[in-house]
Amino acid sequence: MSAGPSRRTVLLSAALAAVAAPLAAVTAHAAARTPKVLVIGLDGALLGRIKDASAPHLDTLMAGGVTAASRLYADPLAPTLSGPGWATVLTGVWPDKHLAKDNAFTGHAFATYPDFLTRAETAKPALSTYAVSSWAPITDTVLSPAVDTRVSTPSAEYDAGTTSRAVAELRDGNRDAVFVHLDNIDHAGHSYGAASSQYRAAIETADGQVGQILAAVTGRSTYASEDWLIMVTADHGHTDAGGHGGNSDPERQTFLIARGGAIAAGTTRFDIKMPDVAASALAHLGIAIDASWGLDGRPLQTPVPDAFDTLRPQLTARVDETGIPAALTGFTHTPPAGWSVENGAMGTGGMTEWRGWSFTTDEFWTAAERGQQRESNIRARNVFAVADGDEWVDKSSSGTFDSTLVGPAWAVTGGSTAVLRYTTLYRQEAPQKGEVSVSWDGGAPVTVKTYTADTPSRAEAVTLRVPSGATSARVRFRYTGGNNWFWTVDGVTLSAS
Repeated sequence: MSAGPSRRTVLLSAALAAVAAPLAAVTAHAAARTPKVLVIGLDGALLGRIKDASAPHLDTLMAGGVTAASRLYADPLAPTLSGPGWATVLTGVWPDKHLAKDNAFTGHAFATYPDFLTRAETAKPALSTYAVSSWAPITDTVLSPAVDTRVSTPSAEYDAGTTSRAVAELRDGNRDAVFVHLDNIDHAGHSYGAASSQYRAAIETADGQVGQILAAVTGRSTYASEDWLIMVTADHGHTDAGGHGGNSDPERQTFLIARGGAIAAGTTRFDIKMPDVAASALAHLGIAIDASWGLDGRPLQTPVPDAFDTLRPQLTARVDETGIPAALTGFTHTPPAGWSVENGAMGTGGMTEWRGWSFTTDEFWTAAERGQQRESNIRARNVFAVADGDEWVDKSSSGTFDSTLVGPAWAVTGGSTAVLRYTTLYRQEAPQKGEVSVSWDGGAPVTVKTYTADTPSRAEAVTLRVPSGATSARVRFRYTGGNNWFWTVDGVTLSAS
């Protein structure tokens, strides 16, 4: 006959139960909180200028959440204007899909790629959505009539009127998703330039308006039972002299500041892109993202690991390039764990940064030579791989560019199918060639895809038939050429179909 529990065990169990009960209640309460989304757009705002200004409310958001600088496209994909910028933020796709190429929105595809508020209404009609904008085309054209309330602030009231309307709605209403657009930073940039005291003052005024909007959220009587995801972003940057639309780095700059949900406080990310705003809003509202929507964005709440991104801490400054800022770190030839680069047939000399496959960032690579479509590498994130014969030959060299990027040994199941996925941008000039091959169990590489024509930025999915008995696969990306163009690869995975 076994002994019963001791008095000490009974008391300990009772104590644990007493502690667990309120904890369970807190957990249940947290889980039951109603998800809500607030997106604030600061037209033409530069993150660096925000950090330089007296902007306590935006500083508090950064300290309590995530901050991510990012870069835009440029022509020929689209100029750095408000139309394509806000369309990208709100629809979750790049301009090659939403087709808003200017501020006239001629030929846009918003019926196919609607804004996230419209998607929320379609998926969950009971949700209440609201948008107020100082720039009427956003509420009149980009956002669809499916949004419950769209308000374009009269020009006489401008950002002050936009702010007061947003504050009243957030304080007294019960909206589930809200978009607010403030425009005066952009106006100051156009009139005085991004390096001016007026531009800084406009940021500080906007920060005060952001503070009023945030106070309306936290002052809600139901705030404790709500889970607010708050995101602040911009549609483009500005030059120091003023203006945007071109391909300079200041014009291409944008950012995301986000707080709420499960976002860790005080973090910095490098993998976030403009379309992620829409995807993150939908995910927070509990709306599953359908692959058929073709979104380019992905929820910031669930980062996707990438081998190339692990290289960021070891990126170094320029060696031969003179157009890249000396203090900017942004390239390495050292591959991530499990990867290798074969340069046995690679020519000699040339620009050090681009001799063979290199690992780099948008900011660094595009600074090497602007206006040659490097800015169109929109679907790569953070650190990516590039083979750039065009830049390599800008210093005395001999031979040809012939370099192969080799992936790790991925486990596969013989007789099944697997899918090779990666993002790419390929610009062609004969006799250049890009070749993707797979080696099964260390055997001779088998070509599965070639590139010999211009290929715009896109996500590739190559279905592979795994040979019977094969247990591993290595993917190889071989680029050959001379004074030709370039090839980028990122986000490489191999998984069962």
